[in-house]
Order: sequence, then C-alpha cells, then structure tokens
Amino acid sequence: MSGPLAGRVALVTGGTSGIGAATAKHLASRGAEVAVADLNDSMEFFSVRADNRKVTEIQAAVASVEKKFGRIDILVNNAGISGHGLPIERIDERAFDDMLAIHVKGAFFYTQAAVAGMKARRWGRIISTSSHFALIGTSSASHYAGAKAALHGLTRAWALEFAPYGITANLVAPALTETPLTLRSVGKEELDRRAANYPLGRLPDVAEPGYAVAWLASDEAAMVTAQTISPSGGIAIVGY
Repeated sequence: MSGPLAGRVALVTGGTSGIGAATAKHLASRGAEVAVADLNDSMEFFSVRADNRKVTEIQAAVASVEKKFGRIDILVNNAGISGHGLPIERIDERAFDDMLAIHVKGAFFYTQAAVAGMKARRWGRIISTSSHFALIGTSSASHYAGAKAALHGLTRAWALEFAPYGITANLVAPALTETPLTLRSVGKEELDRRAANYPLGRLPDVAEPGYAVAWLASDEAAMVTAQTISPSGGIAIVGY
C-alpha cells in the first residue's frame, strides 16, 4: 500500500474500539501495516490479546507483532479505562491500582519492549493517548487525571532518552470523545451538556485524535518530540 506511512509497522494498544480503532484505521489508510493489542480480538487487523496490567502479556504481544511483521516502527499507547467521574471518597485501592497499571504501567512496558528494535533501526515513533484532564484538571476522577498526567512525564523523559536514536515521543490529549467507553461512563446527556461549553461548540469526533497520531507518526513530524497535541475544541490550550 502507498502513502506517507508505507513500509512502517504500527502497534496500537486498545485498538479494537473507540479512539484506538479509529486510529488504527487512519494509520492503515496512510500505508502502515497495523496490529492491535487489546483484551478483545480485531476483525480488521492482526490482533494480540494482552492485559496492560501484566508485563509478561505485554512482552508476548510485542514479540508476536515483531514475529508477524518483522518490526514495530510506531507504537501507540492508547489502551485505557474510564474514571467514571468518581469523587476521591469513592476511589478504592483496586480502582486506583487499575488506573495506574492500565495507563502508566502498560505504556511503560510496551515502550520498553518495543524500543529495542526502534533503537537498532534508528527510527521510531512513540505516541501516547493522554487527556485534556491531564492539562486542565477535573473536579472528579482525580485518579484518571493523575494517571494521564504521568504519561506526560514519561513522554518527556523518553523524548530525551531516545532522541540519539532518531526516535520521537509525543502525546495526543483529546477532550471527552463520544465512544462506547465514555457513553458507559458518563452517558450521552452529560456529553452533550459538556459539548455546549466547548469553544468550538462540540466534542471531538472519534476519528479526530487519530489524525494527530497519524501526522506525528509520519516523516513530516520528524522534528516534533516531547510535545502534546490536544484535539479539544479549545477547552485546553497547550500552545501547540
């Protein structure tokens, strides 16, 4: 397949629904070979089952994709769960641990497993899905905002550590997006209420974060690293 990502191989975690599935399709439409890692199977792409809380499953997933395609050039750390709008009093130890494990531990160990091959080839793109809540805060779900904010620290460190190898690390931080996950979490009525407060008057479409990912994965973004792009309709302003 031709396109700006032709010859590249991408792995998208949490890639069977919502933003992850849309992102996988964008990358494929631009010529990349795409694999997804999730707890569910993909009907469209090569898929591996892996739980972000389990390092051995993460390592096996990366090995399986590398065996299938020979390489991983683009890693999209997208897998995540909702904070369900919980106040701090209702966040128990398990909810806190799962939030940090799925968002932070998972992204860390997927990156650790995939970066060796990127270093050897001296080219790579690591793109993690954050949230506008990591940028502006939230009056609920502090464990979610905190987990997403941790990705910013990791990404900035990775950008510096991996730069000598031609590997970039960036974030995409969308606003609330209507996906099966957010509909289960906060409901359509709440999403519509919040959309009315966005400067552009709507929430991002599920496809829009993927456009940013696809650009960051391309050679056009070769000089962009340690940055955050926020498709948030103006509700979060990050200066880029």
